[in-house]
Amino acid sequence: MNLDNIRKEYELVDLFCNLAEIPSPSLKEKNVSDWILGYCKKNNIPAKYDDYENVYINIPATDSSKQPIMLSSHMDVIGDNSPVKPYLEGDLIHAEGRTLGADDKAGVANALFLAKFVANSDMKHGGLELTFTRDEEHGMSGIKHVDFSKIQSKYVLVCDSDSLGQFMTSGASYTLATIEVHSAKGGHSGIDIGDKTRANAAKLIAEIVADFPQGVYKEEDGKVITSCNIGGIISGDVEVTNLINIYGKATYSIRSSSRKYEEELKNIMKSKIDEFNQKYEGIAKADLTFEEHLPPFEKVDDDYVPAIFEKASKKCGVTPEISSFHAGAETHIYANNKNAKGEKFAPYLLGLATVCNMHSKEEYLDYKTLLKGQEIIREFFEEYNK
Repeated sequence: MNLDNIRKEYELVDLFCNLAEIPSPSLKEKNVSDWILGYCKKNNIPAKYDDYENVYINIPATDSSKQPIMLSSHMDVIGDNSPVKPYLEGDLIHAEGRTLGADDKAGVANALFLAKFVANSDMKHGGLELTFTRDEEHGMSGIKHVDFSKIQSKYVLVCDSDSLGQFMTSGASYTLATIEVHSAKGGHSGIDIGDKTRANAAKLIAEIVADFPQGVYKEEDGKVITSCNIGGIISGDVEVTNLINIYGKATYSIRSSSRKYEEELKNIMKSKIDEFNQKYEGIAKADLTFEEHLPPFEKVDDDYVPAIFEKASKKCGVTPEISSFHAGAETHIYANNKNAKGEKFAPYLLGLATVCNMHSKEEYLDYKTLLKGQEIIREFFEEYNK
């Protein structure tokens, strides 16, 4: 069976392909967001742009005794504005000569298809909100411009994982740590090499790095919670050896899904720098700075939603993977904000399809997992509203 026949047989696959065929690189999502608004208008789904041209959908509750819930996905993809031509190979949808964009149009398609079902059904529910954001891949400016004070839901399902049945309850922050060493005196490597008041910054930065934490700092149940990884070292010029370097620099990434353990790690790093500065007082000085690029997505003490997802998945014949991940997503921004009621969001990262080789020309989507993902999210929504 070819892709055209699959699209005719399965409305969800056709919806995904329609979205995938519209190029939407970061900050150039207008064509796909306009298409989404047109789809919503045709299917009685109340949708609008926010002030940053994210798409916001709010399907009102039909039962005020129940809680609303939000689904969130991003509209931008890795790639450019060149044509996207999907094709089928077995059960796998690829794109000719470029990335397919299933990250995250698989999430958008499944969320939008659920919205169509809910908006046109007579089921009793507490309301469904959806946000489709811009610029997740480049700088997360879309999610950072969301007006969280207008969102009623406490629970948020970020549909942006790459494997069917994944349900992530926490995720790691990203903090850039930078060490800079300045020697008080440089000099000539022959004439000044015996001067004890001079120290080569290349050697000093290497000394700090040798004494610094590296790799896993904290893990629980085989899962990494906090880690520290050196990015690189800079000092001098490998072609020039007749000088005593006065400047050295090293950078590290700190990732942690726990504020507590991240602060512990930072304090260890600070103490190492303090010890260095005491040892080389008057000869050299090291400075350590931290720059948080993404806050941690910490696990909430609430198993209500994970338990419903597990039940829904198993009912659909899928064994869920409920765990944490050592990377970042829009969950992290939700986790550090509050809704219209002043409640802190409880977000989760959800996989509703299996996408492989993301962000490459070899990317593909298993369309049968996309269909199974819709079964799961619909079963989840019905169970959530019982």
